[in-house]
Amino acid sequence: MQTIIRFLRELDPILVGSAFALTAIGALLIYSAQHDMPDPKDQLLWSRQLLWWIVALGGFVLAAWLPLRLHDVFAYVYLIAIGLVLMTLLWLGVGTSRLWISLGPAYLQPSEPAKLALLFALSRYLAYLKRPVFGWRPLLLLAVIVVPIWFLVIKQPDLGTSLVFWALVLVMLYWAGMPPLSLFFLVSPLISLVLAFNWITWIIYIIILLAALYVTRPRLLMSVGVVTVNVLFGIVTPILWNKFLPYQKMRILVFLDPGSDPQRAGYQIIQSKVAIGSGGLWGRGYLHGTQTGLHFLPEKHTDFIFSVCGEEFGFWGAMIVLILFGLLLWRMIDTGYRARNAFGRFLAIGAAGVVAFQLLVNVGMTVGLMPVTGLPLPFVSYGGSSLVLFWFLTGLVVNIRRHWQEY
Repeated sequence: MQTIIRFLRELDPILVGSAFALTAIGALLIYSAQHDMPDPKDQLLWSRQLLWWIVALGGFVLAAWLPLRLHDVFAYVYLIAIGLVLMTLLWLGVGTSRLWISLGPAYLQPSEPAKLALLFALSRYLAYLKRPVFGWRPLLLLAVIVVPIWFLVIKQPDLGTSLVFWALVLVMLYWAGMPPLSLFFLVSPLISLVLAFNWITWIIYIIILLAALYVTRPRLLMSVGVVTVNVLFGIVTPILWNKFLPYQKMRILVFLDPGSDPQRAGYQIIQSKVAIGSGGLWGRGYLHGTQTGLHFLPEKHTDFIFSVCGEEFGFWGAMIVLILFGLLLWRMIDTGYRARNAFGRFLAIGAAGVVAFQLLVNVGMTVGLMPVTGLPLPFVSYGGSSLVLFWFLTGLVVNIRRHWQEY
């Protein structure tokens, strides 16, 4: 009993309280979004989310209670995660995109534990790395870790999760000491890939890249490699565009101009903007949102749940949600700075990176600043796999914060 009381006293009230408040708000918003749906099963999604919350709290306790040295072994869960994602591709996947594995009354989305597995694998690799991370050999080994699971997830296809992987890599590399300019050169091929849809913008970008290389004067081999890869990515852009599925092409086009297809692909973004804008400062009131209640807003309990918040609780309600996320991220980052254990530092910062990236993308797509990628809002959107993941990450940070003095 005393052990349990001591454990509860050691919990960071700001970190755990923020996660608790966000999950509770999420349950309220899910109820509001689904309570008047014609299908009774849809009406009860909020109660299923509460059941998943119980499971998530179990994961939280497990992550917060187990010694960090045991978490070190979890790096090998990476292989299990690859196996689960592979099973969705081969024979067990259900749904139109084959993203889930059926577990009877529930579904598991393997790409969610894949985020956790990659976080463990990268943290362990970088924590025990004996040489600077910006050498070509460490980066090659890092690519060997990331590329296989990224390739399997993008084949599902799950573009949103695949972007989370690379965001996690950039955060971890920065924390490992890679200079910002080196990070820019590392991601420059992706920038070239995006800008190559317009030859004028791509040529301007290549000129800027050459100027940056001239000013910084890295090694000749690195300079040649950066320019070569950027040019190749620019050349293959039209080929990759033709490989995209029709709905993926349309998402990009609609992101650039939602009005180009207002009745179909652009409908989500337009209705989301209308919902948030109609909320004003104080909102229309709980259960009184017109876009939500009249079912104009699609995917309102998952991808666009922030739009429900903006419509019913207004600007100040949305700000409270963002402030709670700010408090959560502050404690995660502070834990990363405080921890003396290298593995724990990388875990805390990586967890903050995953939460921050999904927050940025989800909120950004509801207001039209990001393309629709299907990434849920952490703790808030409906989804058991996602909720368990983020509460497990919270438990990890709590564990690291409790034992910050340990090496």
